[in-house]
Amino acid sequence: MLQTKRWAVLLLGLWVLLVLGSCGQDSRKEEKTGDSLFLKNLYARSDTSGLAEANARAHRSRETALTRAAAIARPAVVGINVLQVKRYVVRSPFYTDDPLWRALMPQLFRDQIYEKPIQSLGSGFFISSDGYLLTNEHVVEDAKKIVVTLEGGKRYDARLVGVDHVSDIALLKIEGDNFPYLQMGDSDDLIVGEWVIALGNPFGLFELDAKPTVTAGIVSATNVDWGRVPESNRIYMDMIQTDAAINHGNSGGPLVNALGQVIGMNTFIYTGSSYQEGFVGIGFAIPINRIKKVVAQLKSQGGVDRDYWLGIRVQDLNPFITRALGLDVEAGVIITQVERGSSADQAGLQPEDIIVKLDGHPVTDTQSLLEILTNADYQVGDVLTFTILRGGKKFNVRVKLMKQPEE
Repeated sequence: MLQTKRWAVLLLGLWVLLVLGSCGQDSRKEEKTGDSLFLKNLYARSDTSGLAEANARAHRSRETALTRAAAIARPAVVGINVLQVKRYVVRSPFYTDDPLWRALMPQLFRDQIYEKPIQSLGSGFFISSDGYLLTNEHVVEDAKKIVVTLEGGKRYDARLVGVDHVSDIALLKIEGDNFPYLQMGDSDDLIVGEWVIALGNPFGLFELDAKPTVTAGIVSATNVDWGRVPESNRIYMDMIQTDAAINHGNSGGPLVNALGQVIGMNTFIYTGSSYQEGFVGIGFAIPINRIKKVVAQLKSQGGVDRDYWLGIRVQDLNPFITRALGLDVEAGVIITQVERGSSADQAGLQPEDIIVKLDGHPVTDTQSLLEILTNADYQVGDVLTFTILRGGKKFNVRVKLMKQPEE
């Protein structure tokens, strides 16, 4: 009996030991599993932080002055859609110069005038937070409606504040405030070879995702004078030449330097052929310093005042004049009359003064002087520098252009 009890106690003890051992093993498994999950989470957090920092370093290493300039400029660039009405004149097939027939049957010989609505597009950019924008005048010429699309897709109807056909500059305004705008740089301080970016709406691509397109290049040349273009009667002087890609739709967009400042307005490209329209590596922008002067007038008076009063009459030099005056000069023009009170009179120009240069351009005869005055886009308030001969001495006379007096 005693032996049986001892075996019972022994078996009970073994059972208790087995139960406790099993519980301890499970506890150790749970503890071990818990430690593993903690470490995994810790490692995961550590790895994620390291990856994020590595990505941030890689992103920063890709940034350049141009990418920063693009980021500054893009929000201020807009796409412009214009509804224009073009007028066409169709000559009558029965046209005659005979006044009798034209009087008897005017409808038969009269030219027909047609109007046709045309959709066109271009680019523009904000120059102030209160909604003033710049674009080319040829973008909004004959516009019946102008719609401006901002980055992000928001659209506004724009009104024309003022346009200047000759310089190809237009000032627009939309209602609102706190618009992103570009700081104006100094186009007289450009370095040939420095990096620039052109932004805009080529081929209407702005409409796809409401973002301007960015192209990069360098300043290829400065102070490029095209003069007056006969086809449009516009004057393009001191233009900035660039190899940043400019295409149809880029007109009116900004040319920006590496600081994010606008230094010009993209205007036209040189294709080398009347049969080509695409970019071939040469584009031109109106310098921002010229734009500043025009914008000030567009804001204040809606247009540009070119009705200046120079007040001189000139004549070509000839052997008789040079001998009579004892002049040692072969080319130039002689002033024959100075109007009292005129710009020339106020500056001190006198009859018998010989003009040999105007703003550094040689004056060989009256035709060359007229071409300089016609192609230089002078405005009221501009200062001209005449190089003259007087009494055998050569010196410069600065003439500030006054407004033509009202009759």
